[in-house]
Amino acid sequence: MITSIGNPRIKQLVQWQGRARERRKDGVFIVEGVKMLEEAPVEWIREVYLTEEFAGRLKQAKNEKEHLLWKKLEDVRFELVTKEVMKRAADTQTPQGALLVLKQPVYTLDEVLCRGKNGLYLVLEDLQDPGNLGTIVRTGEGAGISGIIMSSKTVDIFNPKTIRATMGSIYRVPFIYVETLSDTLARMRKAGVAVYAAHLQGETLYHDFSYKGATAFLIGNEGAGLKKETAEAADFCLKIPMEGSVESLNAAVSAALLLYEAKRQRN
Repeated sequence: MITSIGNPRIKQLVQWQGRARERRKDGVFIVEGVKMLEEAPVEWIREVYLTEEFAGRLKQAKNEKEHLLWKKLEDVRFELVTKEVMKRAADTQTPQGALLVLKQPVYTLDEVLCRGKNGLYLVLEDLQDPGNLGTIVRTGEGAGISGIIMSSKTVDIFNPKTIRATMGSIYRVPFIYVETLSDTLARMRKAGVAVYAAHLQGETLYHDFSYKGATAFLIGNEGAGLKKETAEAADFCLKIPMEGSVESLNAAVSAALLLYEAKRQRN
């Protein structure tokens, strides 16, 4: 059992929690809580840390769900830590008693683009809010998205706040960061994907387009929106109608409206 917050392994966990550079260097990310533990792909698991209380509860579990979770933990092995140590290593204020270090999944653009004949994609440019990105990943899974493509300046998808907001969808939604969106958009269009930019200058309402074929929606930065050259690389600009003095919607809300309109049409 690890009892000291000065333990080198705990110090490493703290670095991984707080620094994207450290996560990238070591190719890992951290998840917390029962749900994230239950759904974590076994082949991604590198390390598992449990409080003694949490492990004891699972070991004595009488329901099938907790029994299966205990068997999963026995197969991958785990390290016991004190509550104080868990609180130091965790990013949440009230840790549930389980923390995992996972291998970062790596996808290629070809893998993302080859998921289904009529793929549904989001292309995100320079989003900065971790919660927004996590909500978009979760919403994307719900709407049947094929993959998410992000500019290199978009917030780190492995940020702990982003991971929590995905509620496990991080395990199932393919994603990739690209250096140049314009090149990627050109490749997508060549592959038969129609690209739609959510833009204030759009004249056609979003529900007046057909999204039954392969479709990608462009969503821009929370404050600045899409860059001019990115919007111009789209096939069409669309508009989300708004009343009152509202000029734009939250990026996650815009993504949800567009994805679920596409889902509605396809159903």
